[in-house]
Amino acid sequence: MDSVGVAAAAPDAGPGPAWQSKCPWGAPSTTSISCSLADVMSEQLAKELQLEEERTAFPEVVAAAEGPFITGENIDTSSDLMLAQMLQMEFDREYDAQLRREEKKINGDSKVSISFENYRKVHPYDSDSSEDEVDWQDTRHDPYRADKPTTTPRRGFIGKGKDITTKHDEVVCGRKNTARMENFAPEFQVGDGIGMDLKLSNQVFNALKQHAYSEERRSARLHEKKEHSTAEKAVDPKTRLLLYKMVNSGMLETITGCISTGKESVVFHAYGGNATEDKVIPPECAIKVFKTTLNEFKNRDKYIKDDYRFKDRFSKLNPRKIIRMWAEKEMHNLTRMQNAGIPCPQVVILKKHVLVMSFIGQDQVPAPKLKDVTLSNEDMKKAYYQILNMMQQLYRECNLVHADLSEYNMLWHDGKVWLIDVSQSVEPTHPHGLEFLFRDCRNVSQFFQKGGVAEALNERELFNAVSGLNITADNEVDFQAEIEALEKMNEDHVQNHGKKLSMFPSDGDPPIYDE
Repeated sequence: MDSVGVAAAAPDAGPGPAWQSKCPWGAPSTTSISCSLADVMSEQLAKELQLEEERTAFPEVVAAAEGPFITGENIDTSSDLMLAQMLQMEFDREYDAQLRREEKKINGDSKVSISFENYRKVHPYDSDSSEDEVDWQDTRHDPYRADKPTTTPRRGFIGKGKDITTKHDEVVCGRKNTARMENFAPEFQVGDGIGMDLKLSNQVFNALKQHAYSEERRSARLHEKKEHSTAEKAVDPKTRLLLYKMVNSGMLETITGCISTGKESVVFHAYGGNATEDKVIPPECAIKVFKTTLNEFKNRDKYIKDDYRFKDRFSKLNPRKIIRMWAEKEMHNLTRMQNAGIPCPQVVILKKHVLVMSFIGQDQVPAPKLKDVTLSNEDMKKAYYQILNMMQQLYRECNLVHADLSEYNMLWHDGKVWLIDVSQSVEPTHPHGLEFLFRDCRNVSQFFQKGGVAEALNERELFNAVSGLNITADNEVDFQAEIEALEKMNEDHVQNHGKKLSMFPSDGDPPIYDE
């Protein structure tokens, strides 16, 4: 019996409904014919079976190509389309296999891999290509989720012989260090190191651990600093308690809000309360709260460190108490100016770093600064001569130098100039007192010369008019050199003849309340 005839022969199906031949659960319409082992191993039978599979997969090709399978002996030109498709599919398979080999070569054991999926040429009817691809969603093992580090037994090693692994193994230690990063503070972002199978060396882990602890301590310091310090337009709990006590005692009726902010202080407006026997409370008050943060005072300690009134106390205080001394210094300077008749805020009381003064303005509206007000020529000339007179009084009667005099620290109210912000004012005997005076003269001279005051003196003439000195120098460099020489002589004189006998003259300073 011919083997081809046995494989190709199929009995005719009996009569019956059409759905029975299509139903997958129905009885088979054909009966299998037993064949010998020689028939099964026949090459012709294999070709016939392959042809049947191709007819099932490519029905349109089979319809076009009628006849047996194409061989070298029997070439049918009508099957060129099928041959071309088979050759193209085989070429695509080889191309995709080459892409997979390149992928594997490039990626290796890297945690981050690249894919050439977009460059593959797999046909939709190609079922063999899916054998080499893995759907990670259908697998139990996720390659992107590394196993958690295993613990080392008490003996300190695992395995035997060449496969022994001790607790000092680089991979084991790296994974343990990665797992230990989870114990860092929550604010320290460590990421998913375990998921990435990250291996940290001991040196890197120790550096990260030290940095995490440093960040935790710094965060705690900033939090504490924020709670115990004044901020812009806000006060800390201790300062708020001082203000509450002033209101509860009747000294202040109410505190309306913030009217000004500066580098070292915040100023609030308040309505005055009931007057006492020894103190008159003005109807409107200005509360100057000095910021308890030290950042703004790092460059301003020279105004108080070298001041002979506070030099002894400065070296014995911690940095936070220096802020209270700064407020105390402004209170004493304002008192001296008030006794000399210089227009300035009147001091009401000082409590720690909170200074209560009279309010320069009306109905919660502060008086404008000299730089913000537009004056006529007569008023500008009047303001200039008034400031010149106040500078002379401040230097000769109050024995003070403003040290920060400019149009920003002068207010225009009731037709005259008022001086404010004298916390940095020093005595002329200060090692840099004359330099501060020359700087004040320069600021005043430049402002009024730009304002159109023809009578305004230049900075050197104004310095001689205020200080009473007669420094004759042709240029500014020589002028400043003589000022420095005078300061050097003054400092040597003070050091040779001792310190000043009294801290302050009897100027009737208001009481200081310190809890």
